Amino acid sequence: MESVETAQSSPSLAKQQAKPLTLWSAVDFVLDLLSAVPFGLVLLMLLITACMTGMLIQQQELETFGNYYASLTPSEKVVYGRLGFFDIYHVWYFNVILLLLSLNIILASIDHFPAAWSFVAKKKLTASPTFAKAQRTKDEVVLPHVERAALTERARQAAKALGFKVRVTEEEQRTTLFAERGVWNRLGAYFVHVGLLTIFVGGFLTSRGYTGQMRVFLEKPGDRMLQNVYNVDNATNQHAVGMRELELPFTIEGLDFQQKVIDKAKGLEFGNTLDWLTRVRISDKQTGQQTEALIHMNHPVDYRGYRFFQVNGDQTGNARTITLRVTPTAGGAPQEVTLERLGPKSQAKLPDGTVIKYQQFNPSFSPTREGGVEIGSPDYQNPAAHLAVIYPDGDSRDVWAFTEAGRMAIEQAPFLKSKFGDSGAYQFVLTDFEKVWTAHDISIQYDPGVRVVYVGFAWLCTALLLVFLFSHQRLWIVVEDGKITLGGDANRNRLGFEDRVKKLVARIRGERELQTTQ
Repeated sequence: MESVETAQSSPSLAKQQAKPLTLWSAVDFVLDLLSAVPFGLVLLMLLITACMTGMLIQQQELETFGNYYASLTPSEKVVYGRLGFFDIYHVWYFNVILLLLSLNIILASIDHFPAAWSFVAKKKLTASPTFAKAQRTKDEVVLPHVERAALTERARQAAKALGFKVRVTEEEQRTTLFAERGVWNRLGAYFVHVGLLTIFVGGFLTSRGYTGQMRVFLEKPGDRMLQNVYNVDNATNQHAVGMRELELPFTIEGLDFQQKVIDKAKGLEFGNTLDWLTRVRISDKQTGQQTEALIHMNHPVDYRGYRFFQVNGDQTGNARTITLRVTPTAGGAPQEVTLERLGPKSQAKLPDGTVIKYQQFNPSFSPTREGGVEIGSPDYQNPAAHLAVIYPDGDSRDVWAFTEAGRMAIEQAPFLKSKFGDSGAYQFVLTDFEKVWTAHDISIQYDPGVRVVYVGFAWLCTALLLVFLFSHQRLWIVVEDGKITLGGDANRNRLGFEDRVKKLVARIRGERELQTTQ
């Protein structure tokens, strides 16, 4: 009767006897959740979804984001903006997912490590025929006229020939050979976890980086880059885009610009350009060390976690080199002189000691009413080169060298002739020039985690290959007088393991193998 009453009152009794929720029980619940494999899979799916969102929805740090944002519907702007999709890699929940997934991998590894390590540290070196027959893969060899010692040696040699590491344990009634290979494969999951954690650390460091642009001028060092800033909360098509200036830990100075074109007779439009080349000098502010680098299309340059890309430039025409026909005014044979914009070849000396220096280039020479000169157009409509001419007696003057057509136009205008036509002892005609932009724009991407991510991916790919291409194989070979009982298993690729066991049995029996050893 008492037992019946107890059973009837068990719900209330269980409720009374239930342990109260304590701080430790709450901690245990949280740790169990964080270390659960299903929870880790959910986090991994969320992380993949967030990364795909960042690929499908244009991020606000890009130059083209303004036009992309304007193309969205009002509801898309509100939803994407509130959820942080325009800056997905810097939003708070992206970092929370990374942190939780990293904790899940670490805690799950700690929970399952003892079981995996037991395969390495605690090996079952003895077995009975019953134990061997209970394994997934098993076989039996009966050789009644062969002694146990001879069978043991034959089995040991066969196992070693097939790549097993063999341990022999002698007992009174039987001998056990424990044959094993690839035990490290039991720890393969932890190598994969290390690769994933390395990638996550690199991803977190990458999210601390930024991207911007810098205009590089010749012989003008600069240490500021401009970053696009888009105010999504107060976004209008006219005022949403802004620029933020960021200081760099180094200066960048242009040393040389060059553009490889398809047709030299045409301009420097994108369709006529094969490559833009920007040679720069990078001067570190802390160490003072200087590094020269060449940035050109599809060939970025890496420096201290920064990556430089060739993107655009000031498309005002300029000349990297100029070729002049120099003719003495008093008569004589003309000579051809080629000058570079910078360096020792930016000047040349004529036979009589006169020095010509290349100062600047005007793609579209246009005189002003005040007697000055301006650039009438960024295109090469009326090119002219500004020279400094220093005569042997020390006298110097500024001279403009025009093309043949430009020189004829100057000669026909008295005012222009008096201002720009007098070349002194020589006449200078611009016969050719190498076209190039005035300045080049480079994109600067600061990514402190890029190398960490590369190492993580290399490690992860290697670990996955090793985990899935190899397996942990264990085989117990129990030797008795005139009889051998084999049994074992593998953690993966069981068909390959079964084939290896068949070959081992054939070797023990002395039969000819039909296949080569794997």
